[in-house]
Amino acid sequence: MSAVTVKGSRETRAVTRRWAPARAVSVALRYAALIAVLGFAVFPFVWTLAIALTDKTRGGSIYDFPASLLPKGVTFANFVSVYQTFQLGQYLWNSVSITLMTVVGTLVISALAAYPLARFRFPGRNLIFGAIVATLVLPSETNFIVNTLTLKHLNLLGTHLGVVIPTVAGAFGIFLMRQAFLSVPTALVEAARIDGAGELTILTRIMLPLTRPSLTALGIFTLVTTWNAYFWPMVVLSAAPDKVPLSVAVLKLKGQFNYDPFNIAAGAVIMMLPVLLIFLAAQRQFMRGMEGAVK
Repeated sequence: MSAVTVKGSRETRAVTRRWAPARAVSVALRYAALIAVLGFAVFPFVWTLAIALTDKTRGGSIYDFPASLLPKGVTFANFVSVYQTFQLGQYLWNSVSITLMTVVGTLVISALAAYPLARFRFPGRNLIFGAIVATLVLPSETNFIVNTLTLKHLNLLGTHLGVVIPTVAGAFGIFLMRQAFLSVPTALVEAARIDGAGELTILTRIMLPLTRPSLTALGIFTLVTTWNAYFWPMVVLSAAPDKVPLSVAVLKLKGQFNYDPFNIAAGAVIMMLPVLLIFLAAQRQFMRGMEGAVK
């Protein structure tokens, strides 16, 4: 028996030694792929930040000859120039106003629409949910003409509400919250109903607290997409240039007869920084919420 055991252990060590180099190569390739993806994701931001911090009087940028990725001198003068020549405060407030209304509206409507789809039993429930999910494959641009004509009849063109209303009832938010509500044990809901709790009480006191990670994930996702949105706010607010968000207004730094890439880069960094910091601070909640959506 001992001889068989010794022989088996020797064969196991031999197999381990044989596969060790292959496993090392596999791990190395995985890390190389991850580093490459990280480089593609981070490089544009780092490059933009380097241009924004470049001292134009000393050179050392991609626009000089010979070109350089690193500036010879670091300065915040470009940010000061943007602040002095640009209505930065007004455009930032426009972005905050539009984003805040969109995030709150999306969370409320998604939760109210997802709860009956997850917990009620009625004819056509799956058909309705399937139709909602099917809209995810359609590009958002297909709705622009219809939404614009509707807003025109409602006299909402040129207003922040006109930007917000068509975007708060998104299929992704309804899908995410429905999956989160399905993960809540049915026994809790039934116990609350036996105790006399209404559906609104169950939603606000049981379902929403237990699905907070999904709410956080949806809020962060909506915040990032709304803050960075360009085409739809530009269409709705084309007649009201003072109401455009920062994502649209930053292109005003590119004048008709002058082009200053350093100021444009500084404006882009100012636009990206708030959502980047928020995402970094709440990335754990975001990942937990997204994991719950695919269970």
